[in-house]
Amino acid sequence: MKKLILATGAVLAMFSTNAQNNLSNGLGNATEITKESQRVLIKTTNGNAQVRFYSPTTLRIQITKQPSFDEFSYAVTAKPVEGIFKVAETPEQITLTTDSCKLVITKKPVRFSLQTLSGVVLNEDEAAFGTNWIGEEVTTYKKMQDDEKFIGLGEKTGNLNRRGEGYTNWNTDFFAYPSGGDPIYATIPFFIGLHHKQVYGLFMDNTFKSHFNFGASNNRFSSFTAEAGEMNYYLMANTTVAGILKSYSDLTGRLEMPSLWSIGFQQCRYSYYPDKEVITLAKTFRDKKIPADVIYFDIHYMDKYKIFTWDNSRFPQPKKMLDELEGMGFKNVVIVDPGIKVENQYKAYEEGKAQDLFIKYPDGTNYTGQVWPGWCHFPDFTKPKAREWWGNSFNGYINDGIDGFWNDMNEPATWGQRFPDLVEADYEGRKATHREWHNVYGFQMARSTFEGAKKLMNGKRPFILTRAAYSGIQRYSAIWTGDNRPEDDHMMAGVRLVNSLGLSGVANAGYDVGGFAGEASKELFNRWMQIGTFCPFFRSHKMIDAKDSEPWSYGEKVEEIVRNYISLRYKLMPYLYSTFYESTQNGMPVARSLAINYTFDEKIYDWNYQNQYLFGHAIMVAPVVSYKEINKVYLPKGTWYNLHTEQVYNGNQELYVETPMETLPLFIKGGSIIPMQSVVQSAKELPLDTMYLHVYKGNEPNEFVYYEDAGDGYDYLNNQFVKRTCIYDAAKKTLVLGKAEGNYASKFKHIKLMMHGFDGAAFKVNGVAQSAKKEAVEMIAGVSQFDPIGKSIESKKAAVAAFSIKNTNEQIVINW
Repeated sequence: MKKLILATGAVLAMFSTNAQNNLSNGLGNATEITKESQRVLIKTTNGNAQVRFYSPTTLRIQITKQPSFDEFSYAVTAKPVEGIFKVAETPEQITLTTDSCKLVITKKPVRFSLQTLSGVVLNEDEAAFGTNWIGEEVTTYKKMQDDEKFIGLGEKTGNLNRRGEGYTNWNTDFFAYPSGGDPIYATIPFFIGLHHKQVYGLFMDNTFKSHFNFGASNNRFSSFTAEAGEMNYYLMANTTVAGILKSYSDLTGRLEMPSLWSIGFQQCRYSYYPDKEVITLAKTFRDKKIPADVIYFDIHYMDKYKIFTWDNSRFPQPKKMLDELEGMGFKNVVIVDPGIKVENQYKAYEEGKAQDLFIKYPDGTNYTGQVWPGWCHFPDFTKPKAREWWGNSFNGYINDGIDGFWNDMNEPATWGQRFPDLVEADYEGRKATHREWHNVYGFQMARSTFEGAKKLMNGKRPFILTRAAYSGIQRYSAIWTGDNRPEDDHMMAGVRLVNSLGLSGVANAGYDVGGFAGEASKELFNRWMQIGTFCPFFRSHKMIDAKDSEPWSYGEKVEEIVRNYISLRYKLMPYLYSTFYESTQNGMPVARSLAINYTFDEKIYDWNYQNQYLFGHAIMVAPVVSYKEINKVYLPKGTWYNLHTEQVYNGNQELYVETPMETLPLFIKGGSIIPMQSVVQSAKELPLDTMYLHVYKGNEPNEFVYYEDAGDGYDYLNNQFVKRTCIYDAAKKTLVLGKAEGNYASKFKHIKLMMHGFDGAAFKVNGVAQSAKKEAVEMIAGVSQFDPIGKSIESKKAAVAAFSIKNTNEQIVINW
């Protein structure tokens, strides 16, 4: 360890550019620097700073007035790495360099600048202010680069490019929030900055209420503020947005492989009861041949809204009912709220009180707040003992046959929405007030639910859904965007919310299709269901006292259209499941903002096109409002195929497309590889044994990893999967299906190649000529045209070259 004493703090403070006045205080000048293999410590005139690297592309900066640093985090699972940076020092600055980037730290005053190895600035402190305190509130000011854009920040409304806006992170129960409302339910203080063909990521890990300013009300700086605690943030350097997402998910974790049924269609309302209504609902789905996998039980299934109970008058034999639903191929999810009713002889209340599991006032009494059951205590999910108790309490539900748990009201929400800040939580033995634990309460509730359910479900994969969240939530739960409204602007806002969550590490996210708080027109419901087909988490939900909102509730024509789109979702299951697998490996989202692949194409940030996104690597969705029958679409660079008509377009162009009620604009990227299957009514039903592998001719190379396992359970961790890398090479005119990895036997015995755009081509498979025949494509059966009464008629679609091969585990090479 080497120390360098620069000067006394008292002398330097006189000359520091940060000694502005006594209303705010900056970090000041460096007085002592300590260099170690894992970190660099900097003492300054007004505080302390520490820098550590977590990878060659990711570093952490901590700034505090305290003598030591806070190392605890619920969000971050990664550990710092030793010996991956080199130190160079001059009298003016110190530079920390890895094989990927460098951090330049000036000494007078202390300022941080993340740069490429060639010295191009990625992110730098604002020269005058840097990091600054006003009382206990701490803010870091950053120089706003020319034309800098900001994307991500989790569940935030507004435009794709956040520049010119400001946001607050404070998880809030915001019923029927406006389409631009802020804050809402989740806090993910991570964003990606873009400028001058450069990309960086920034994650501020501080759970107090925080504020992000991307040039709102000023043209000088961007900034991020925590109302208390230390300034603790991570910087990530990479050449692509995908690379930043990998770095962020390396820090905060990735989702586990979801069960196959949980990515199917899910039906919910507030509430389905009694048991006969639920059974009728399930039978109607099956009778009408509308695929679905999940039915939800909202709060009316409980005895007077008390968690871990059933209402015996509405559901006298829950296990019998759930077994019947399972027999029809339905999984079942119940809502769970954190409030434990204060009621003598109520088991959950008595156990929580006896075991000291609730959050408390400073005088040691349990906090009491009012929610659905009445006056309630609240489990302290920051206490390991409480998390274990909560998780074990799901045993009854699971024994009855419940498959998933929907965590609601976990901001935490109480009537009055003025939760007292002095209420304390254990915070892993550290003790914290509501100001610090509020934003992680829902996160830790979801964690408790996941860990408990996973332990109790006999090897099945639990499905957990949450409303409130914090960074790292993807390890435990999917997110839905809360109590939205049945309006076109909300439908579009939901698309951007899910895309923004995808840019923030949350691959499994969705919205209430159809809008929760109110009634949708048939046109809006129809369009929303079409868009929802291409959402990672696909659920229709409606509030109490609203009219029925099932797929058949809006007339015969809407029913037929919705059936066709949901059926497409189920045909796409091999593609979608493989895309979720990719998310588990590198943090890539399922719904992908065009900013990931076309980062510096200005058109994608245009108000007209910012809602467009890729569903996986291949399918571009162009959402359109319910009342438009023609809409403008932007095609980025490349070759694009209209999914409905097979018409081929060159990219880098805007065009108008017809958008009648039955048609959502969908385009397939040239070079794409899309595995599909026959339609099934649920994940429980096996498809036919032929996989349909759709290949779209393009000029760019492409790689797609096909993944398959049992669809549930954890045998895949023991090599019980099949995975093969598929490589499309336009220059070599080859498609290579790599040798299969893993020991799982695929359910597909045959592969039917559907070769789009290969007119006149002759095909060989492993050197053997194939007899390809023209075959009509039915991606969305019967959806392109309707007769006057709304009955679907056969679509007129282009034919493509098709031929079948045996699905072996060996490498398969297709030439043309």
